[in-house]
Amino acid sequence: MTHKAPSLFDWKIAGPAVGDAFKKLDPRLMIKNPVMFVTMVGAALTTVGIFTAATDRGFIAQLAVWLWFTVLFANFAEAVAEGRGKAQAQALRGTRVNTVARRINKSGKVEEVSANDLRKGDVVLVHAGEVIPADGDVIEGAATVDESAITGESAPVIRESGGDRSAVTGGTRVLSDEIKIRISINPGEGFLDRMISLVEGASRQKTPNEIALTILLSALTLIFLLVCVTLKPFGLYSATVFSVPVLIALLVCLIPTTIGGLLSAIGIAGMDRLLQHNVLAMSGRAVEASGDVDVLLLDKTGTITLGNRMATDFVPAPGVAMEKLADAAQLASLADETPEGRSVVVLAKEKFGLRGREVAAPQAQFVPFTAQTRMSGVDFAATGGQPARSIRKGAAAAIKIHVDRLGGQFPEAVDRSVENVARSGGTPLVVTDGSEVLGVIHLKDIVKGGIKERFAQLRKMGIRTVMITGDNKLTATAIAAEAGVDDFLAEAKPEDKLALIRKEQADGRMVAMIGDGTNDAPALAQADVGVAMNTGTQAAKEAGNMVDLDSNPTKLIEIIEIGKQLLITRGSLTTFSIANDVAKYFAIVPAMLMVTFPAIAPLNIMHLHSPNSAILSAIIFNALIIVALIPLALRGVKFKPIGALAILQRNLLIYGLGGVIIPFAGIKVIDVLVAAFKLV
Repeated sequence: MTHKAPSLFDWKIAGPAVGDAFKKLDPRLMIKNPVMFVTMVGAALTTVGIFTAATDRGFIAQLAVWLWFTVLFANFAEAVAEGRGKAQAQALRGTRVNTVARRINKSGKVEEVSANDLRKGDVVLVHAGEVIPADGDVIEGAATVDESAITGESAPVIRESGGDRSAVTGGTRVLSDEIKIRISINPGEGFLDRMISLVEGASRQKTPNEIALTILLSALTLIFLLVCVTLKPFGLYSATVFSVPVLIALLVCLIPTTIGGLLSAIGIAGMDRLLQHNVLAMSGRAVEASGDVDVLLLDKTGTITLGNRMATDFVPAPGVAMEKLADAAQLASLADETPEGRSVVVLAKEKFGLRGREVAAPQAQFVPFTAQTRMSGVDFAATGGQPARSIRKGAAAAIKIHVDRLGGQFPEAVDRSVENVARSGGTPLVVTDGSEVLGVIHLKDIVKGGIKERFAQLRKMGIRTVMITGDNKLTATAIAAEAGVDDFLAEAKPEDKLALIRKEQADGRMVAMIGDGTNDAPALAQADVGVAMNTGTQAAKEAGNMVDLDSNPTKLIEIIEIGKQLLITRGSLTTFSIANDVAKYFAIVPAMLMVTFPAIAPLNIMHLHSPNSAILSAIIFNALIIVALIPLALRGVKFKPIGALAILQRNLLIYGLGGVIIPFAGIKVIDVLVAAFKLV
């Protein structure tokens, strides 16, 4: 599910952003961005210079106005990026309702309370048509749930107890049946609350790379500041007297204001783009790290496969008709409410037209599955001239013991069928009618459609995929081949997953982990990028630093692309900004000095009108280029799966060369207009 981002020109976003741009002039906020803080201080000093200067007050006033615009445009870029999140947060707030919950008290009685009164550990009962009052886990029952308020997907999902699909979210609606839920959070700590906080940007912190780039930009700013302050003491341009406003204008033109003004917006927009793909990032660091992922670990059940083993074939014993095997298998599964049991009934119906039958006592006595017997089935009493029957289905080893006890023999051909099913990655269930072995049901973990092609895409991006499963090596080999993963870890326990992640990280690799179960939580917490499925348990969602609301494991391709896009966008605009500053230096400095040093007039290759027009044109260009680049910063530079060297070459060619050419053209056009309107 992908949501369309609000347009930059949507007044619902841009309007409030204008006001926020002025609010962000608070020095306590501006100091967090040293480049723009220096620009704001320069704008303030230039404003003071209007009243203290003896001459050129009109020129100084124009410089002051455009310096303030430079700061405001940078604040506007950040405010627009945040505004998109606020708009989505407002939509999420609209989904919250203060529902009445039916809490089960300690005496077992049901009492009605406000959802705000629920606490962690409370148990509530929710019927069809009711809204789930708070986040929790289903502890009894199964139901279809409408999660469109959270995921945007209209198709209902099944939530049931005792598995990795037990987590439910407050604000979603139960469509059928009845479930008991144990509340897992206190008021204000819910998934929806965290979503609102994150998309508003309230929880966003700068990433390590962003901090490092800020330090670099601050250092460049300091260098230019020292150069401008020490021009006179060091005897540079001794024949030229620069006023303070001109020195400030020169400083602002030459420090990296372009990337400094857009850096925060780029980071916020990265998280916003993830949310448009229905992925909730808990931190900007996770988004950034996803761009550097080398290894992807995927839990098999519910991630690579659908999570439920399904009956796909009947393999009869020698001399047994397939219809007879299918009939017995269906009878043994009529009372089996597991997905596997239901799939046996459906397969018998689809293959042989066998309808599900109503089998009731006293003619039939169903035998439930237990961990001790590892079998289930049905017993029929002798009636109407029909002899008694005892039908069983279960694991091969358990059925062998059952048949031996009844004096029968387990055919070698069935043994081979069991082995073949296991070798192909399936789970064999043997069916008997009394002491007669009828054959094998082939249960198979169904690999999700299209996943092999998506893994091939990851391989092209240089990412190795590793499937993690508790299955034996034989089964794991078959499923790994069908899914198209590069490697697998079989018979894995939670500590094995954790050890594998630590080993990969020790070898210098960035590891991403996708999982949905409680047993995946330690690995999700250890991974550099931990993506939890929204259909998974609460423990998994708490441990991960991202949550995929669509519960689609192949979504990691989009996550990685967005992470790489974030890094590429930051690199591209940094390249443009530095090239831009170099070009402005060679464009305006000769024009500033040509009156004092006529000999350098030929270096004024753009034939700018005058020193003052050159400075004013450069300041205007410096402000407008930030506005022009806001859409690119928010949308991001398009990612293509090419090597790092190719990306560097593209950056230098497009953004490096562009950063050199565009200032010359832009400043010249503005200079012509400044001269035409006699602004200086």
